[in-house]
Amino acid sequence: MTWPWWLPFGRVPEVSADELNDMLRDGGVQLIDVRTPVEFSAGHVAGARNVPIDKLKQALGSLELDPNRPVVAICASAHRSVPAVRLLRAAGYTNAMQLKGGMLSWIAARQPITRTE
Repeated sequence: MTWPWWLPFGRVPEVSADELNDMLRDGGVQLIDVRTPVEFSAGHVAGARNVPIDKLKQALGSLELDPNRPVVAICASAHRSVPAVRLLRAAGYTNAMQLKGGMLSWIAARQPITRTE
């Protein structure tokens, strides 16, 4: 049996909710939200692009990310973002990291969220 590439095993570099909020104020950070479209529309970090984890590998080339700028992967609880960070780093985005604790930590830190209709 072959396991899907997006299984969330291991650790990757992380940034806290407060650190990410500071990065957003400073500008230059790129956000990829790897949750489902339903989860994303219910509330996400402003400026994030929604690419579900099972579609990220195919979509990576079309995202036109800047390899010289930080990329933060976001999911609900920092499980789906682990393989996203690994994929990004393997593709040359050496400043890729995940939001520690995912959207749960973002909300717990009372950081702003955006909703999509």
